[in-house]
Amino acid sequence: MSPVAADNWTDDAPGNAARGGRRDRTVLDIVVPVHNEENDLEPSVRRLREHLLRSFPYSFRITIADNASVDSTPLIGARLQAELAEVRLVRLEQKGRGRALHTVWSASDAYVLAYCDVDLSTDLNAVLPLVAPLISGHSDLAIGTRLGRGSRVVRGAKREFISRCYNLILRSTLQAGFSDAQCGFKAIRGDVARRLLPLVQDTGWFFDTELLVLAERAGLRIHEVPVDWVDDPNSTVDIVATATADLKGVWRVGRALATGALPIVELRAQLGRAPLQTSVAGVPRGLPTQLVRFAAIGVASTLANLLLFLLFRTFMGPIWANVAALLLTTIANTAANRRLTFGVRGRQDAAKHQFQGLVVFGLGLGLTTGALALLGALVPGAHQSLEVVTIVVANLVATVLRFVLFRAWVFRSRTRTAAAGPAEVPSEIAA
Repeated sequence: MSPVAADNWTDDAPGNAARGGRRDRTVLDIVVPVHNEENDLEPSVRRLREHLLRSFPYSFRITIADNASVDSTPLIGARLQAELAEVRLVRLEQKGRGRALHTVWSASDAYVLAYCDVDLSTDLNAVLPLVAPLISGHSDLAIGTRLGRGSRVVRGAKREFISRCYNLILRSTLQAGFSDAQCGFKAIRGDVARRLLPLVQDTGWFFDTELLVLAERAGLRIHEVPVDWVDDPNSTVDIVATATADLKGVWRVGRALATGALPIVELRAQLGRAPLQTSVAGVPRGLPTQLVRFAAIGVASTLANLLLFLLFRTFMGPIWANVAALLLTTIANTAANRRLTFGVRGRQDAAKHQFQGLVVFGLGLGLTTGALALLGALVPGAHQSLEVVTIVVANLVATVLRFVLFRAWVFRSRTRTAAAGPAEVPSEIAA
């Protein structure tokens, strides 16, 4: 099958019906970054081209991005460009995979931009599943993953361990939600790339991770494709140097996110998807998530309350020990629910919310204190373990009451604002 021009595509939304858009633009530009790859370049490019001619139903281009090779790689690339109409060569005089991708993608006019490693470790049958969600407009970026369900991977234990540790670091430090940052098989819509690439600073192996973190924070959809992947035993990648550079990149991006140096809010407003407007009948919007977060905070508060109760119980009676423990945990509980459960940030109304939280605390105190008083009347000299059980049961009842009052009274205005639905989204974003 020869490459064909995609019909019914607009300039910025390739999956939409044509409204005067160009039909001569290349659909897919897949970049192969190389540095001193004279042995693998020609067979890999020919294999990739044959696969795309046979199974990819849109127009495509293969761009060899030669970054500062000093062997015969540029000569082989030039010969392939002269011989094969779908192949072109871009020569850079500085090393760096990120620099190569940044340069080629920034200049490309294709609807979808992708890249794969020259060793073709990833099974090429994943090319169409990778780019199809971008062509249709369903997703904004797509990555191959070697760590997802359905993936089949052949590689040594050392690389497997390093890869999983790296992704664990990304999850714990940058709250990354994607599963595999390092797989050399990714794609991005051209319009999205034009907005994100100017913000990506790394020119090496961390380029992928930085781009993905920015996209995720901007609210873009990242599609993951499980791949078959076979390790290249002849890989020349310096694992130690790459790992060190990646950790430096994690620190730099994390600091930029923490200090607000990156325009995440603006990116989310411009590129992020419009909030869902559907709701479940009888269930207020946001309630399931609020319940989960409130429950988690409640469990932590209950444990803290018990520990403080036992501590204070060593030098005061059960009633006053409960009062002191509940007062301290209530202040922390109100602050945590204010920020994490109901999404209220900043100092505005913070004192008011704490006062209202103390009122709720008074009701909870009445429940737990009343329960302890009732226990003392019914079981004089009750064992401390029975007091603890009584506190737990009373706290469960107080927790339900606290959530109802938080949602209906303390943070009522915030909840109503969230339930009112999203703000109007500009038509160019919604499209």
